[in-house]
Amino acid sequence: MKAINIKEKFSKFNTNWHPHQIAVVDSMQVILAKLKGEFVWHSHDNEDELFQVIKGTLYMQFRDRTEVVNEGEFIVVPKGVEHNPCTKNNEEVHVLLFEKLETAHTGKVKHKRTQTQYPKI
Repeated sequence: MKAINIKEKFSKFNTNWHPHQIAVVDSMQVILAKLKGEFVWHSHDNEDELFQVIKGTLYMQFRDRTEVVNEGEFIVVPKGVEHNPCTKNNEEVHVLLFEKLETAHTGKVKHKRTQTQYPKI
């Protein structure tokens, strides 16, 4: 039961698209990630995801539209909805995510960016 400094945690890693776990709340994990460029189209059959933008602007692509998520805002992607987070203009975006512990990084999609374990920082 200690305060967690999010800025300090972000300073501990430089890799893009590689989530790092900073806390667990019941069966949910709190994750930090640095994003740059385009990720991969995927969905999660049984889990919702919450993306909160800490720094920058996130573009959450859906098959029928793109939602712009600005710094200080968040978006919830419902289970089963195909999505592709991305950034523009070579900007690195910092996000905090809430998702179930069993959530697979890219759902059923296997990609070179897929991570199977998240380092704990």
